[in-house]
Amino acid sequence: MTEERLFSVQRHERLLGELRRNGAVRVRELARDLGVSELTIRRDIATLAARNLVTRVHGGATLPGQVRPPDRPRPAAAFTIGMVVPSLDFYWPPIVAGARAAAAALGVTVQLRGSSYDPDEDRRQIGRLVAARQVQGLLLAPSLDGADAARMIDWIGRLPVPTILVERQPRGWTATPRQIEWVRSDHALGLEIAVHHLHEHGHRRIGLLLAKGSPTSAYLLRGWRSACAELGVSDATVVRESVTFDRPGHRRIIHDILAECRRARITALIVHSDPHAICVAQVCAEAGLGVPDDLALVSYDDEIAHLGEPALTAVRPPKNHVGRLAVEVLVSRLLDGDRRPAQGVLVAPELIVRQSSLSVYDRERQ
Repeated sequence: MTEERLFSVQRHERLLGELRRNGAVRVRELARDLGVSELTIRRDIATLAARNLVTRVHGGATLPGQVRPPDRPRPAAAFTIGMVVPSLDFYWPPIVAGARAAAAALGVTVQLRGSSYDPDEDRRQIGRLVAARQVQGLLLAPSLDGADAARMIDWIGRLPVPTILVERQPRGWTATPRQIEWVRSDHALGLEIAVHHLHEHGHRRIGLLLAKGSPTSAYLLRGWRSACAELGVSDATVVRESVTFDRPGHRRIIHDILAECRRARITALIVHSDPHAICVAQVCAEAGLGVPDDLALVSYDDEIAHLGEPALTAVRPPKNHVGRLAVEVLVSRLLDGDRRPAQGVLVAPELIVRQSSLSVYDRERQ
């Protein structure tokens, strides 16, 4: 990857960071701050808008879903929406919190239900909400793995109320009465950011360790392959998909993975998710491998990455914002009906840099 292309990735991260902090950016001000032309910033905004990460407005950009007609009042306790998520502990609480915050700001009530990563349980929980006839819309995160995915999408698309998928996305167009809308983290972009970060710090042999069964894994693999191919390091990497991380003997598996990394001269490893990455760091210490001096680590999720020893650099999906946007998109659909086209919204993750991916020189500069 050329330095110009790498700098464009950094500009995109800066632009998205300013949007998350301020809600809007102006082309003139951002061009001045970054020392580039206004045309460059307009091209950056156009690139991000094509991925549904920003909305272009006159003179700048906003986050998707934030542009509201000035004369439209917010709904006053008009709607009750149902929300079904596969877990009420790991990963999902920030999404639920974001959804509840947006709902409170819009005068909307949320009825929350927990499922269990099981399609039959998903249907039961969704069916109960619909049968009670107390909700006007649904936020859903169903299991979409395997042969049942198409049937689940078809079933959801025929529900009698509008539905937004949260951290999920249909694989393509669906032959349902209404096209299903969705809001999710751009996990592929998050993995690209991690690879670029490691490459910038001198790593040319980068491994990826995935947790089997996670709906996030396919997106992470896509982003990893894209970034490695772009950077010209794809032939010097290995991928391992963990099958027994949570079973007895998992530490032996990690020892085997580290041995494979040494054989392939891997110098950096991206691990999904935080508990797995922390376990890898612990096994590295047992094996006499220094992190990051012998093996740099980047985790994906940033739930507990700061508790690692050393503290782990991590990609942080924008969970709270995904929840907020999902409510805003659903309320917009309830207000506008079929007058606007269906939306699919990708929200960019951010990289939280800590000790596990920094060189001695970088650590001394901190």
